[in-house]
Amino acid sequence: MAPVSGLLAHALTTHEPRPELALARITYEILGLIPAIPTTVEVRTIRPGRTIELIEATASTGGRPVVRATAWRLSRQDTTEVAGGEPSPLPSPDDCVPWRPSEIWPGGYIASIELRHTPDKQPGTGRAWIRTDKAVVADEEVAPIAAYLGLVDTANGMNVRVDPGEWLFPNIDLTVHLHRDPLGGPGHWVGFDTQVTFGREGVGLTSTTLHDEGGAVGRAEQILTLRAGR
Repeated sequence: MAPVSGLLAHALTTHEPRPELALARITYEILGLIPAIPTTVEVRTIRPGRTIELIEATASTGGRPVVRATAWRLSRQDTTEVAGGEPSPLPSPDDCVPWRPSEIWPGGYIASIELRHTPDKQPGTGRAWIRTDKAVVADEEVAPIAAYLGLVDTANGMNVRVDPGEWLFPNIDLTVHLHRDPLGGPGHWVGFDTQVTFGREGVGLTSTTLHDEGGAVGRAEQILTLRAGR
């Protein structure tokens, strides 16, 4: 889902651009399997406004919607006087341990990312950095926030609670709240401080504080459907 989330974020940031508004929340609904075939993206404004605006982008393949994203854009204001409450920064990527996610996850997307995690990583909890040298869209300028969002869905899977060969735990959504614009793009690190919770009735939750190299930028939540893999 991660590459499609970046594509939809790119579509949203280029839709009737409003530089005076910040993309503060984006929710992705995963409507089905996402095949690697030509994809159509449609964008519309749901709720126009001078200081608050809701927009939507939908990705479809074969005439069927596969991912829908809605985003709130909020008025930018100078709130320096009252700013505060940010979580502590993550350890630097240079102080983390390289790890190859392709050891447990297949696919070209996973093979394209570089990942490092802190030495205190435990099942279901951990802090990690990921980056890629790939662009969201070839030969097009992509906003840093869209490139950043194109990696966030990876949070579910970087600090697994159980062997993914024994249990399935796909997320069926992704909601990201941002209190500032993150830095993103090829070569830029995306930081995760993640906690994975499994309930007793087939539902789980991956909760992540999001960082860039300048500090915390927001949070991500992913609801999971839990199923025995065998």
